[in-house]
Amino acid sequence: MSQMHFTKKTTSEKRLDFVKKLQAKKLLRFPGAYNPLCAKLIAEIGFDGVYISGGVMSNDLGLPDIGLTTMDQVSFRSGQIARVTDLPTIVDIDTGFGNCQKTIKEFESKGLAACHLEDQIAEKRCGHLDNKELISKEEMIKKIKECVTSRKDKNFLIIARTDANSVEGLEKTLDRIKAYEDAGADMIFPEAMKDESEFEKVRKISNGYLLANMTEFGKSKLLDKSQLENLGYNLVIYPVSTQRLAMQNVEIGLKSIFNDGHQNNIIDKMQTRKRLYELVEYEKYNTPDKKITDFSTEGHE
Repeated sequence: MSQMHFTKKTTSEKRLDFVKKLQAKKLLRFPGAYNPLCAKLIAEIGFDGVYISGGVMSNDLGLPDIGLTTMDQVSFRSGQIARVTDLPTIVDIDTGFGNCQKTIKEFESKGLAACHLEDQIAEKRCGHLDNKELISKEEMIKKIKECVTSRKDKNFLIIARTDANSVEGLEKTLDRIKAYEDAGADMIFPEAMKDESEFEKVRKISNGYLLANMTEFGKSKLLDKSQLENLGYNLVIYPVSTQRLAMQNVEIGLKSIFNDGHQNNIIDKMQTRKRLYELVEYEKYNTPDKKITDFSTEGHE
């Protein structure tokens, strides 16, 4: 049986939806998805889109977020995630994998709605860690222009992330933001803003769309939906939240099984078989010739 995900929209339609939602000037919320099943849950709950974090991708492979993942690894996984949902999906392409033209063509072909590129050196690190190193403003401008000219679909958005705030300070960050917008970036991602004041200063000088990163345990104060809307931001990501929730609960569960010798004490913490089958849409795989759901989930609630 061929893979079927029962999505209704084409990649072009998902991208156009994203652009129209941005134009409506409503704050869009994109939680991070660490796998396709998580993306399906994000869509079912009613979020506006899906985000794929480079850090999460590294962590999922058991690696630190220091630029070790390859373009092939990230594009393959992000393609798997994007194709299971009708929501637009944004992917983190780190510093561009050494060839922005090739990278944009690869990710555009995988059905993504947008990607973001950062201004760190290739041996990058998480945006909320100290001692990051940046490329020059001029080099980043060149990369942005290369990304913009390499895309085939103008609705495949290029997001420019700057990590300058914790390296060069806010004033130089604002200078980079204006330069990146002038270079053709469709949206700006100012990383590691400390508080409302810094987010507001970015908004005042920016003429375009802005992305806020609400990652936990980082340098940014965690602002709520209303606060970000009032600040004039267009999109918020929760990049690692789902992976953190999952891994914390996996760790608790495994320790319980190890110590107790059974899982009876944590059954109520698990997703049921019935709920899993709802999420993967088992019923839709039935055909006139073969009924896949020839079983009962009674007692599996």
